[in-house]
Amino acid sequence: MATIMVVDDYAVTQRMLTYQLFKQGHQVVTANNGHEALNSLRDLEIDLMIVDLAMPEMDGLTVLRQLRASSRYRSLPIIMLTASGKEQDRKQAMNAGVNAFLTKPTVAWQLVDVVSNLLEHPHTLAVAA
Repeated sequence: MATIMVVDDYAVTQRMLTYQLFKQGHQVVTANNGHEALNSLRDLEIDLMIVDLAMPEMDGLTVLRQLRASSRYRSLPIIMLTASGKEQDRKQAMNAGVNAFLTKPTVAWQLVDVVSNLLEHPHTLAVAA
């Protein structure tokens, strides 16, 4: 299946996402913050990224903007997963080029559905749930 990077500073969220994605047959790699994620990408080929919005050191929006500025990752499907239900956060993420914006807690079927759709149609943009 696919290699998916989960970027979240909260270990419980990392484990939950890893479990759900692994059950679907995906390989999962994790990072605790944006810096770690960007450094890991030097040595990895991934098919999709799930990134938390609020993290220490480098937040998800900064990661998203840096990836979209790179020709290598411009079309990488990226899901922003956040506890923030603020409309401003959603709009900023959508304007920066996120493919999907999900709020925590998310139900497993919803995550699996969005991941599957983005892997099948990686250029889909602006899905919010």
